[in-house]
Amino acid sequence: MDLPILSIVIWLPIAAGLLVLALGSERSLLGKQVALGATVLTFVASIPLYTGFDSSTAAMQFVERVPWIERFNAFYALGVDGISMPLILLTTFLTPLVVIAGWQIIKLRPAQYFAAFLLLEGMMIGVFAATDALLFYVFWEVMLVPMFIIIGIWGGERRIYATMKFFLYTFLGSVFMLVALIYMYLQAGSYAIADLHALPLGMNEQVLIFFAFLIAFAVKVPMWPVHTWLPDAHVEAPTGGSVILAAILLKMGGYGFVRFSLPITPDASQALDWLMIALSLIAIVYIAFVALVQNDMKKLIAYSSIAHMGFVTLGFFVIYSAVTNGGEEGAQLALQGGMVQMISHGLISGALFLCVGVMYDRLHTREISDYGGVANTMPKFAAFMVLFALANAGLPGTSGFVGEFFVILGSFQSSFWLAFFAATILILGAAYTLWMVRRVLYGEVRNEGVASMPDLDGREFFILAVLAVSVLLLGIWPAPLVEAMDETLGSLLLQVTQSKL
Repeated sequence: MDLPILSIVIWLPIAAGLLVLALGSERSLLGKQVALGATVLTFVASIPLYTGFDSSTAAMQFVERVPWIERFNAFYALGVDGISMPLILLTTFLTPLVVIAGWQIIKLRPAQYFAAFLLLEGMMIGVFAATDALLFYVFWEVMLVPMFIIIGIWGGERRIYATMKFFLYTFLGSVFMLVALIYMYLQAGSYAIADLHALPLGMNEQVLIFFAFLIAFAVKVPMWPVHTWLPDAHVEAPTGGSVILAAILLKMGGYGFVRFSLPITPDASQALDWLMIALSLIAIVYIAFVALVQNDMKKLIAYSSIAHMGFVTLGFFVIYSAVTNGGEEGAQLALQGGMVQMISHGLISGALFLCVGVMYDRLHTREISDYGGVANTMPKFAAFMVLFALANAGLPGTSGFVGEFFVILGSFQSSFWLAFFAATILILGAAYTLWMVRRVLYGEVRNEGVASMPDLDGREFFILAVLAVSVLLLGIWPAPLVEAMDETLGSLLLQVTQSKL
């Protein structure tokens, strides 16, 4: 196609964000309309990335390449494959819902609020679309600014603490990635990610680069023990910030592992897969127990996100032992499971945070003990929340089951005990999620506040219905997503199992 689709979906929301800022809060209704129109147009513009995608090849598609910083052989280079295309569509799909969710709720500086999300959307898409490592790094870092502002201005009472912790963790982690990228540039003479994949590296070099990437991506996922910024950020962030943080920003860590760590350092990844598997299992099991004792709904869902993202990293790094013990089929299943889990978790976690936001807007508390019997006064809302809770617990027929089942099958090819511990998330996930649902939704109405809570209005019903359909559709019919990724993941598996030594 002749149209620069990737540039359009990156720069359209950024340009709209600047326009909303220029309109100012005095013309907030017009600003909201511009924000919603821009995000919807961005989603529509991104649809050809799927409809025009050739799933029979692993090559980059919709490629754009323009000289950027010629002195450093850096290019404004964009492209998508079966890994990045679904993540871009997830971003463009969720952002309009976030704008709609904040339509009536945000009273303080609405222009700046919606502009921040528009700028953030463009930069997030840039991260997934960049095929030049320097361009990737610029989008990766600049993206922190609007999220920093969103939490810092529209967050809760401890928002300054939370936003500083979020910024420092992610920024300092990224410094190590920058050092690794500069080192590889000096070796390859290019920032093209494909050239970095082909760069011959010794084992010592690979180990150092692997750990540099690990620090950056583990913070973003986040993996244990660098996860402590996430619950604070979620608790203090406004609802829209929590949705984007859980649904999109966390996925960038997983994306970094498959785009950089595995193909650039295959030997180090294989030698250190035990470490990644151990950290992933700790996230799955230990963090699930931490979620069980939470009293704040947002904190519970935040810890749930850490546990479910542990499944993603497990799927990505169990491939080496799966190939050794069971062949490439199990490894392919594990990779597919990790990718499907990223998309599914984006939908489910976003929906759960929106559900908490709906209740918070009415009662202005997130404490589980302040609720009880909500299903009696909000039956439509309760139906949606139960669906998303069951999806979070991995109920068959929902998207939450597909990715986890694939990873468990792939892990089983590696080791029965590995699959056994991975499968505990199906039990523990049901425990903490349904325990929250039981205390919040069911039983007698506990107080007058709950008794006076109105059910969903049309705006809220639309948002949750769209997400419910998406969760069910991906759970019942995951084939279009799996088939779009299959060739790219097969090529990645072949690449990462070939030694550079």
